[in-house]
Amino acid sequence: MIKNLLFAVALLSLALAGGCAKGGNGGGNGIVVKVSDGEVSQVGVNLSITFTAVVTGTSNTAVAWTLSGTACTGNPNPCGTIDGTTGVYQAPAAAPNPSSVTITATSRADSTARGTLPINIVPITVFVAPTPVNAGHGLVQQFTATAVPDNVPQKFTWAVICSQGGTACGTLVQDTNVSGLAVYTAPASPPTGCTSGNCVQVTATSTIDTTGTGTAKVLVLSSRISGTYTLRFSGYDSAHHPTAIAGSLTFDKNGVFQQGVEDVVINTGSGSVPQHYTVNSATFTPVANNNNANNTNNAGTLTVDATTAGGPKNIYNAVLDAAGNLRVIESDGNWTGSGSVEQATPAKFANAASLTGVFVFGFTGTDLNGKRVGYVGLLPMDGAGNIGVTTPGQLDTNKGGTAATSTNVTGSYTMNNGVGTMTVTANDLPGTPTYGFNLYGISGQAKANDPLTLFAISTDLLATNPSVAGRVVFQDPGTKYDATALNAFAVSHLTGLDNTGSTTLVSLTSAAGNSSGNFSGIFDANDAGMIVAAQGFNCTYTTGTGGRYVVTMLGTGSSCTGGVPVVLYASGTNRGFLLDQSSAVMTGAMDPQQNNAFAPSQLPSTYAVATVSNATSGVVPMAATLLLTSLDSQTHKVAGTQYPGAQTVTGTYGLSNNGVGAITLTAPAANYVIYTLDATTLEIIDVDTTVKNAAVIFAQE
Repeated sequence: MIKNLLFAVALLSLALAGGCAKGGNGGGNGIVVKVSDGEVSQVGVNLSITFTAVVTGTSNTAVAWTLSGTACTGNPNPCGTIDGTTGVYQAPAAAPNPSSVTITATSRADSTARGTLPINIVPITVFVAPTPVNAGHGLVQQFTATAVPDNVPQKFTWAVICSQGGTACGTLVQDTNVSGLAVYTAPASPPTGCTSGNCVQVTATSTIDTTGTGTAKVLVLSSRISGTYTLRFSGYDSAHHPTAIAGSLTFDKNGVFQQGVEDVVINTGSGSVPQHYTVNSATFTPVANNNNANNTNNAGTLTVDATTAGGPKNIYNAVLDAAGNLRVIESDGNWTGSGSVEQATPAKFANAASLTGVFVFGFTGTDLNGKRVGYVGLLPMDGAGNIGVTTPGQLDTNKGGTAATSTNVTGSYTMNNGVGTMTVTANDLPGTPTYGFNLYGISGQAKANDPLTLFAISTDLLATNPSVAGRVVFQDPGTKYDATALNAFAVSHLTGLDNTGSTTLVSLTSAAGNSSGNFSGIFDANDAGMIVAAQGFNCTYTTGTGGRYVVTMLGTGSSCTGGVPVVLYASGTNRGFLLDQSSAVMTGAMDPQQNNAFAPSQLPSTYAVATVSNATSGVVPMAATLLLTSLDSQTHKVAGTQYPGAQTVTGTYGLSNNGVGAITLTAPAANYVIYTLDATTLEIIDVDTTVKNAAVIFAQE
């Protein structure tokens, strides 16, 4: 998010300084001159760019080049120089004030025929990513540097420094082939003499403009894994039975396991009982870095063993984001699936009073027959363990293609140091069904941008109710849940399975409402290998009560042909859980798109990447550490390691100005579409026709 905000400020300042770069046309005696700079509206100090001119109306196409501007007087010219014949412009060492410069091409056939183009001369701005980042002692972390403007390849000088008087802050090695890459090795123990955790800084300075320096803050830890984590996993066992796991794991500051519990649900179709186990051991081991003798800061193997209590032993490939959260896939061959292991703050979930206010939820699972089911809804919690006392809660379900809605949900809950239970009853549905869950608190606060979040897993007998798991999130009370709550762009991901259990569908949508019930944007989808690419649509949405909406998605064209009604329970502006009301049983979420005008140079960094919410046992789970680099405005590369198998990843990426782009991998060969939430978070789907069982993939810096 920090990187995104910095880029936004930089781009906004450039836009305010000079507006759009559009060449002016000049004519005289039928001669027209048009100047072009290749759509580069800003030129960095000390950089050089060649302008071109197209002359029509005469056979003499030669022009004379000049520059002008309010600040363009003196010797040397503070606005730089331009070759009168070739159009090669050399920017000055410092930006003039004002920074606007006009480039003029004058026809040599007629001096009254001129073309002009305004540009802005700006300092070089450097960004280093990821930042901030947690680094385990002795581990290696890859950093990237990018510069704006980036119309030519940039070079950097790297350094690692200790602020606040610290010592032994680690070492840094710059890549010999790519100036914008460097590998940091954390010291053998956290730095001494530091008065704050982030006293280590990794910097990159532009060699073109030494005033342009980017900084990444590093927190060196005794162990990459420490503290309490909440675990969630979903997938299939070796017999293709749907499975779900949720639990809590605690490690000391040195990464030594202290305690843990987990709930395991295996839907065998015979009415088995969900099991609660005490975890007897858990270990995390960083894996070897492909390009360095040390172990990587971004990947490892997580083993969770509950065999002493009669439970399973699960071994996961794990990839870590900069903050230390893990994305995991099963790697032992016994099960297949994916999940997350997220840093938790049990103190924020000390007791029932910690859960006060309205919470929304999104759950996915299967019924006794293995058919996909989904639940979404909202629960007013009173802080005393009661749900729906003053205002009833709401619930929407889709069980194997049969949808139902309840507007009279009540229940109860408990919470004790991050672990609790919840029971909810849909009083107005046939049979008055009651659903039971165990709860595991993650983190957050009672506010919009960082809401309290928990994992939930079903504790019902499978013969009675479906087995489901998912998230519970605090609903922002400051949002007005009317038609205006969808008025900005958001990215929605959906994963579906039809009621025959044979057809999978994944989709990504970027769209916004307009206060009048219109919902417009684009979407990409993989429907069992049938690809829909960048399909534009103009659909609708309706507003209910308490933050419940019905949004029509996945339609085509201005008439929303084929659109599917999807229930949204909003947790805030442009944010919430999704459940369709058709036979496909699609579940997912909507998240704000912080800025849908991205440049490819905003994305370079390291990312933790993994599949989520596998709809069938045919999904091949994938996890990866990806390194995105932008060498200049035209060259954007992808590298990294993919699991299982520690495969080397190579390829390229691109991004349009609406925040939607593509990744093309040459190894392993694959094609993906990417939707950006911000400059640190991507949502991805596979768009190869050979992939019949796709999954949504998340990438987090």
